[in-house]
Amino acid sequence: MSAQLFDGAKIAQQIYDELMVEIESLRQAKHPPGLAAVLVGDNPASRIYVNRKVAACARLNVVSRKVELPQSAATRDVLRAVDALNEDDSMDGILVQLPLPPQIDEKEILARVRPDKDVDGLHPLNIGALVMGTHRWAPCTPSGVMEMLRRSGVEVAGRRAVVLGRSRLVGHPLAILLMHANATVTICHSKTRNLPAVSREADLLVAAIGRPLMITEEFVKPGATVIDVGISKVTDGETVRKVFHSVPERMKEFDAKQYVIVGDVNPVSVEKVAGRLSPVPGGVGPLTIAMLIHNTVRAAKMRHGV
Repeated sequence: MSAQLFDGAKIAQQIYDELMVEIESLRQAKHPPGLAAVLVGDNPASRIYVNRKVAACARLNVVSRKVELPQSAATRDVLRAVDALNEDDSMDGILVQLPLPPQIDEKEILARVRPDKDVDGLHPLNIGALVMGTHRWAPCTPSGVMEMLRRSGVEVAGRRAVVLGRSRLVGHPLAILLMHANATVTICHSKTRNLPAVSREADLLVAAIGRPLMITEEFVKPGATVIDVGISKVTDGETVRKVFHSVPERMKEFDAKQYVIVGDVNPVSVEKVAGRLSPVPGGVGPLTIAMLIHNTVRAAKMRHGV
C-alpha cells in the first residue's frame, strides 16, 4: 500500500484562477485589493515567507506593501506601523509576520490590527467569531487544510479527527474548523498520554506539533488521511540517510544543499499505511499563501461593497 499524495500547488492554482476573476472585478471598480506585510527583525525564514507572499500578490495583480522594522524595534514602533496601515485606505489586509522579536508584545500588536483588515484571523474579535462560527475568514494555514480536504473530496463530517498540536496559529483554529465541519475532534499536546494510541484512532490525522519526522507508521490508522503542517530544515546527514536512504531524489537534494525540508511526518514510514498524505514540501504550504490572498480579496470586497 502506498498513500495517495495531495498536490497542494495544483489546488492553490485552482484557488488563484477563481480569485483572478474577483480581483479583476475589484480593479474595474477602482478598488484593487491591497495587502501589507509587517516584517520585524532579521529572521531568515520570516523574510522568505514575506517575500513569497509579496511575489504571489505580484502574480495576481494585488497591490502589496512590505514594511520592514529592525530587530531592535520596540512594541511602540510596531504599533505605529500598524496604526498607519489601519488608516491607509489602499490596504485591505494587514499581516504581521510571526514570530516577533522577544521584546515586542505580540498580543498587543495583533490586537491593534483592525479586525476588518486582519486577514491572518488573529485579532481577538476574529478568533471569537471563529469559535462562534460567524467568522468572515479564518487563519490561513487551517483554512488551507480545510480547502485541501474539500477540493480533494475527503469526507470530514462524522469522521474522527486528531490534531497534534494546540498552537493558536494552526492547531487550535483548525480543531474549531473541523468541529464546525461536524468532525469528532481530539486535540493532542505535550501532556497527552500514549500519543501513538490516540493518534491511531484518527480517520483524519493532522500533524502540527513542530517536531521534524516525529510521526511514523505507529501513529497512523491504516487508510487514514494524514495532513502534515510541520516544516523544518534538517541538516544532520545521519538522520537524513536513516529516513531517506531509499528515496534517491531526497538524498540528491541533501547532497546538493546539505539540508532537506521536512514536515512532522516521516513520509517513508507513513506512506506505507496512510490512505492519503500531504507531502512536505508541496502540500499545505502553497495553500497557506493562497488563502491569505483569498482573505485579502474578501476583505476588499466587504470594505468596498463590490
